[in-house]
Amino acid sequence: MQKGNIGVTTENIFPIIKKFLYSDHEIFLRELISNAVDATQKLKTLSSVGEFKGELGDTVVRVSVNKENNTITISDHGIGMTEEEIDKYINQIAFSGATDFMEKYQNNANAIIGHFGLGFYSAFMVADKVELITKSYKEGSEAVKWTCNGNPEFEIEKADKTDRGTDIILHVSEDCREFVDDNKIKGLLTKYCSFLPVQIAFGKKTEWKDGKSVETDEDNIINDVEPLWTKKPSELKDEDYKNFYAKLYPMQDEPLFWIHLNVDFPFHLTGVLYFPKIKSNIEISRNKIQLYCNQVFVTDSVEGIVPDFLTLLHGVIDSPDIPLNVSRSYLQSDSNVKKISTYITKKVADRLQSIFNNDRKQFEEKWNDLKIFINYGMLTDEEFYKKSTKFALLKDTDNKYFTFEEYQTLIKDNQTDKDGTLVYLYANDVNAQYTYIEAAKAKGYNVLLMDGQLDVPTLQMLEQKFEKSRFTRVDSDIIDNIIKKDDTTADVDSKLQDVISTVFKTQLPVIEKTNFDVQVKALGESSEQPIVITQSEYMRRMKDVAALQPGMAFYGEMPDMYSIIVNSDHKLVKRIIEAEKAECGNAVDPVIDEISKKNDELSSLREKYDENKDKIEAGDKEIDELRKKKESIIKEFADKQSLVKQLIDIALLQNGMLKGQSLSQFIKRTIDMI
Repeated sequence: MQKGNIGVTTENIFPIIKKFLYSDHEIFLRELISNAVDATQKLKTLSSVGEFKGELGDTVVRVSVNKENNTITISDHGIGMTEEEIDKYINQIAFSGATDFMEKYQNNANAIIGHFGLGFYSAFMVADKVELITKSYKEGSEAVKWTCNGNPEFEIEKADKTDRGTDIILHVSEDCREFVDDNKIKGLLTKYCSFLPVQIAFGKKTEWKDGKSVETDEDNIINDVEPLWTKKPSELKDEDYKNFYAKLYPMQDEPLFWIHLNVDFPFHLTGVLYFPKIKSNIEISRNKIQLYCNQVFVTDSVEGIVPDFLTLLHGVIDSPDIPLNVSRSYLQSDSNVKKISTYITKKVADRLQSIFNNDRKQFEEKWNDLKIFINYGMLTDEEFYKKSTKFALLKDTDNKYFTFEEYQTLIKDNQTDKDGTLVYLYANDVNAQYTYIEAAKAKGYNVLLMDGQLDVPTLQMLEQKFEKSRFTRVDSDIIDNIIKKDDTTADVDSKLQDVISTVFKTQLPVIEKTNFDVQVKALGESSEQPIVITQSEYMRRMKDVAALQPGMAFYGEMPDMYSIIVNSDHKLVKRIIEAEKAECGNAVDPVIDEISKKNDELSSLREKYDENKDKIEAGDKEIDELRKKKESIIKEFADKQSLVKQLIDIALLQNGMLKGQSLSQFIKRTIDMI
């Protein structure tokens, strides 16, 4: 028997492994099985070149759990090790000292194993004793047993093992007993080992017999040694890709389409990326790309490897050129990673362009699902934006699709305002904004449908990219004001404006976090709407952006600002004007005249404010009292005008703003009027 100390420069290696790898301690299984797979692959290589002349026989790597003994065993039939090789590969650890170790890697558990070649020693993350029983493939080799109790001391002795390969027995420590559980180990094997190139067996298959589940003699193989991405695209059918997707993401809708990656230069990369159907929530759809290194699962957090917008894709990337155990910051600075990221972006853009060119009809049919992905790419990646301008689409309210260039050609003659700005009209709800859309169409204008999760930031970006262009929602103003063709406007008498705006202001309902501004405009007798409700494009857009960006949340807390535009030319409004004149014109007109007279007097006094301060304050108070008197007279009139209330409620109803008690009163009033 040989005894000795593991060659490290500090006695503290095992407590450090425990402490700094604790958060990621489940990767011990990945590391140990990867070693077993490597040993098996090496034997196959030696056999293929004639250096191993024996029978390969059974090459399955087996994993077993013994609850009674609290052990986990990983067994392979690979190349095995001699005593000298154990001394070389197991007993010597390149390690620079505890202090340096802790400073460099305290926040980077994953970096430790790969950086220091500690794959085997990850066993001590969960075990307080490890036994390694091995026999080399070399002729005349003797089996040996290596034992270590989680400190630098080890023992090597002869062992009773007749077949080549290695058995690693982990005596699981008290604080890690959750790993001595079949379901736990099965879950880890599924996560990390589903596609390893050597068969991995965990237990035996079962079958239903005599009303109960019975174990058979057949190994339960948990992995697919030739996953889809390792095969040539020419060997695969659409059904193969769909089946693989269903295996990766059970219960998901079928993917829209996919890209098969296969690169040998300047780096090695294989994989399959799928375009999923993204419903609405971007965050839920993230982190569905699985990163592998030689078919060993590494992570599903690939932000450092692909651009942010590509994290919406699903699928698999496998590259031996991505360091297996490194921190995310190291990944981002790695030159191979940057090349891979650029390559994948180009392949995605090329694939989208190809589908668009070859089958535009299919592309348009899938646009609603693709849009959020392409918009996200355009918003976050300038190179992708440049490529996507050829296939990104705009959809109008008649369900017609246009490229950016096609749409610009469609509207440039009719939707350019007096200042030469091209106006892109849009709606985000065809039903809610139906009246406004129809008013725009009556002018010969086209209206886009922008109802996606990222449409607001996208249209803001396009405003910056497109030359002398702006996007305006179709209900942000009356259509003649949205696209002004000249400076002529029909003025409404100031006294009439004052009276009518007061009539309607006094009857507006109180709606939480909502402010109304009443305006009176001469919109012509042909206008079908006596009242139009509009909302400022700027404020609404800021509130929409606030919903996506936490830093702008204060906009979300601000009240909604609406303009109530009363058409003084409409016959129903004229009826109200005539009724007001007849009933209270004699009482209101003198008050309005007096207010106007007082304002003129105060205007001249304000030129010398300090000398006339007392008079100005007295005058302001007098004007305030006159306004209250005017409003009181008009309100008394308006309170009796069911037509005023009805017109307001119809406008609110049209905009989805009439609810609760107000809606109930409207229905009752309508029935009474009928």
